[in-house]
Amino acid sequence: MKQLRLTVSRARRGVIGLAAAALLLLGAACSGDTPQTAFNPRSDYAVEGLNLFIGIVIAGVVVGVIVEIVLIWTAIRYRRRPGDALPPQIHGSTIIEVLWTTGPVIVVGAILFFTLPVIFSSQAPAPAGSLNIDVTGHQFWWEFGYPDAGVLTANEMHLPVGQTVNLVLRSDDVIHSFWVPALGGKRDAFPGHTNFIWLKPDSVGEFPGQCYQLCGYSHANMRERAIVESPSDFQAWLTSQQAPAVTPTDPTAAEGGQLFQSRGCSACHTITGTPAQGKVGPNLTHVGSRAVIAGSVLENTPDQLRAWLRDPPGVKPGSVMPNLGLNDHELDVLVAYLQSLK
Repeated sequence: MKQLRLTVSRARRGVIGLAAAALLLLGAACSGDTPQTAFNPRSDYAVEGLNLFIGIVIAGVVVGVIVEIVLIWTAIRYRRRPGDALPPQIHGSTIIEVLWTTGPVIVVGAILFFTLPVIFSSQAPAPAGSLNIDVTGHQFWWEFGYPDAGVLTANEMHLPVGQTVNLVLRSDDVIHSFWVPALGGKRDAFPGHTNFIWLKPDSVGEFPGQCYQLCGYSHANMRERAIVESPSDFQAWLTSQQAPAVTPTDPTAAEGGQLFQSRGCSACHTITGTPAQGKVGPNLTHVGSRAVIAGSVLENTPDQLRAWLRDPPGVKPGSVMPNLGLNDHELDVLVAYLQSLK
């Protein structure tokens, strides 16, 4: 009888655990405070991934319920009663051992059967007419290139809604992992190797993401934003990005442009239309038009840009960008110049 109570108690805890997990999943799916969630798919690739996840969860719950039912039935059916003799002692059962060995293999095989086609299809050659986007991981920021348009930017990846895009993933240093949950599953970016994801966004909006592979001190500060726009808005953005930087007319910003060249910033950054042609850091030709900076960690406001320029390693440990020891006046003019680069 004591054994029966233990079995029932264990079964009750299992049911409560399953119910709690279901409530957590439901809360994650319905919460508006978690934009970085895979429960809000906004592309065909993301929908396929979510369907796989839901199917596996349902199958797991079904298997768990069946196991618990069998366990409870067995405990009740074969419980010891007063006066019962000691049952025969059996050491091993070939049938049971075959079942509990082959059962998990069959379950994993079924998961693979449904999962592998989704993985391979997203890595197959992209459909004709796809928009190619080069995605390169750096410590600790993402670079986005549009080779057909000659555009290079950082932190924000712009996409046209309803058009298939082919993301060409590479790394410039260590292994990174590109992940925008609303657009689909994560995929690694390797140095010396190219990976691919192709997908079709189905909704406009801004969707956050981040590197998912431990890549150094500021791994958690390596983020990105996917901005899905209407085809006309995307084309307008692309056209604006193709233009060279406009020389500022404001005296403060103009002084900042001169300081940018003299303090060595041009050795690491490119600003099209100026002598700055560095390839180490992000392309800053239109940095003023971006909503975020510093690997999408900071909003692109004068105050936060100033804080970043004052001490980059303090904001992002392990940052390749050094502390240049800029004084207040130098910070003022540099902020004015970079903010003018629309």
